[in-house]
Amino acid sequence: MESQPLPRISLLTSARVVGWTRRMISRIRTGWALGLLLALAAAPGTRADVTLHGLFTDNMVLQQGVAIPVWGWASPGEEVQVGFDGSLITVTCPASGQWRVTFKARKAGGPKSLIAQGNNFVILTNILIGEVWIASGQSNMQWPLQRAFEPEAAIANSAHPQIRLYTVPRLKADAPQTNVNAAWQLCGPETVPGFSAVAYYFARDLQRALKVPVGIIHSSWGGSPAEVWTSEPALAANPAYRRDILEAHRAVYVKYLEATVRWQKDKLDAQQNGVPFSRRAPSVPWKPGELYNGMIAPLIPYSIRGAIWYQGESNASRAWQYCDLLSDMIRNWRRDWGLGDFTFLQVQLAPYTDILPQPSESHWAELREAQWRVAQTLPNVGLAVITDVGEEKDIHPRRKEPVGARLALAARRIAYGQDVVASGPAFKKMRIKNYQVFLTFDHVGGGLVARDGELKGFAICGKDRKFVWAQARIQGRQVVVSSPQVSKPVAVRYGWASFPVVNLWNKEGLPAIPFRTDDFPTLSAPKPGGTRK
Repeated sequence: MESQPLPRISLLTSARVVGWTRRMISRIRTGWALGLLLALAAAPGTRADVTLHGLFTDNMVLQQGVAIPVWGWASPGEEVQVGFDGSLITVTCPASGQWRVTFKARKAGGPKSLIAQGNNFVILTNILIGEVWIASGQSNMQWPLQRAFEPEAAIANSAHPQIRLYTVPRLKADAPQTNVNAAWQLCGPETVPGFSAVAYYFARDLQRALKVPVGIIHSSWGGSPAEVWTSEPALAANPAYRRDILEAHRAVYVKYLEATVRWQKDKLDAQQNGVPFSRRAPSVPWKPGELYNGMIAPLIPYSIRGAIWYQGESNASRAWQYCDLLSDMIRNWRRDWGLGDFTFLQVQLAPYTDILPQPSESHWAELREAQWRVAQTLPNVGLAVITDVGEEKDIHPRRKEPVGARLALAARRIAYGQDVVASGPAFKKMRIKNYQVFLTFDHVGGGLVARDGELKGFAICGKDRKFVWAQARIQGRQVVVSSPQVSKPVAVRYGWASFPVVNLWNKEGLPAIPFRTDDFPTLSAPKPGGTRK
C-alpha cells in the first residue's frame, strides 16, 4: 500500500540531511533534482548499503497500467524507503537481504524520478512510464542495426527521446540469477547501431502508433535453441523433454568431455613434437535452461507488456517437438512473470537455402507450421510472416525493417486492441470440386492480391501424395488451385519449402502464411510408436 505524498514524510534522522532531502523532494516534483546525489553522499552517517536491481537505472521505462514492483538489496533489518511519483513506501529488509516494494499503476508520462534510502541515498532520474517489451531469440534477433540493410538513414534519424534501450549481457548460468549488470540508454545514433535491428524497428513503429514511451529489454543469443530459454523445472515436468532434451544433453555433454580430453592430448603431443596444431577445441553444447537462468530469470518480475521472439533456426530439425516446446516456454515465462497471458509475438522463419525446382519436403517448412500452430493454440500469441525477406545463401537476412514493422502491427492488434489488419491471408478451409480445389482464407483484409504476376508457390497432389506445381488464380476472396497432372486432388500446399517462392498477399501489404491442407507424415515426425508428449 502506498503512503501519503512525499513532503509529509521525513526520510532521514540527521537534521542537516532532512533539510537537503526536503529541498530535493520539492525539486523532484518539479523535475530538476539533478546533482543532489553527490551532496547527499557527503552527508554525515551515510554508507552505501541500499542498492537497486540492475533494471532500475536512469532513463528507464516502467510499464503503464499495471502495478510497478521495485526491488533491490540492503542490510538485513535495515529500513528502506522508496519514493516515486509523489508516493513513498517503507519496508524492512528481510533476512535474505533482498527487499521489494510495489507502487500502484501509473499512466504514461514522465520524466519522473525515483529515490531509495536506507543508510545511504540513491536517486534515479529521467524515468518514463509507457510500454515495456522483451526482445529475445537467437541471431536474427541479436542482429545489430548497423549490419542490417541500408542502416545509415535509420541510424541518423534514431534520436527518439521517447524510446529507451536496455541490453541484457549474455550469460549462461546453472541456476536462476537475481541481478543483471547493464543500464537503460537513450535511443539515438550513439546507442542504436549495436542494438537489435528488429527490436529497434519494432519500438520505433510502436511508439509512432501509440504516442507513448516505449522501452525495449533486449535479451538474445545467436545459435541458441528454445530449450535453453526454458527453465529446467518446466522441462523436467514433461517426460518427453526429460528423455529427449535433458537426458539427451547429458549424453552429448559426456561426448563433449571425451572429445575435449582427446583434443587436449593431441594438442600437447603436437607441442612436444614441434608440430603445428590448429584444430579448434570442441564446442561446448548448449545446456537446457542456461539462458533462462542467466538472461530471463533476473528480469522477473519487472513489469512488461509482452515479448517479441525471433528464434527457431536451431530447432528446425525438430519441428514436431518445437510446437510443444515453444508453447511450454511461453507458458513458463507467463507463469513466472505472474502477469497473466501477456502478448507473445513470433517471427516466422525467413526463406533460406537453395530454391528447388520441384515441390519437396522441408524441415524449415515444418518449423514454420509449428510456429503457426503455436499462434493458433495459445491466447495472445501472434506471428509475423516474412516470406519476402529471405536470402538463399545467408541465414541472416539483412532486411529487418519489415520484420519490426509487422511485429508492431501484431502488437497493436493483440496487445492494444486496435482495429488494424495485422496478418496476411491465413488458410481457413478447403473445398474440392471435380479437379479444382477452392481455398478460403481468414485475414483477407481489403482483398487478395498476387504480386508480380500470376500466383506462385501452390502445389497439389492426388492420392499418390506426389506434389506438383499447380496453377492458381484469385476468385473473389478465394484461391482456386488445379493442375492437368492431378485429376482428383486431395491436398494443396503453399509456400512449403525451405525457400518458398510465393506472392499471395492481402491489399494491406501483408504476405500469406505458408500452409498445407494435408496431414501426411513429415521429416521431423516421431518414429512409429513415439509420442509428442
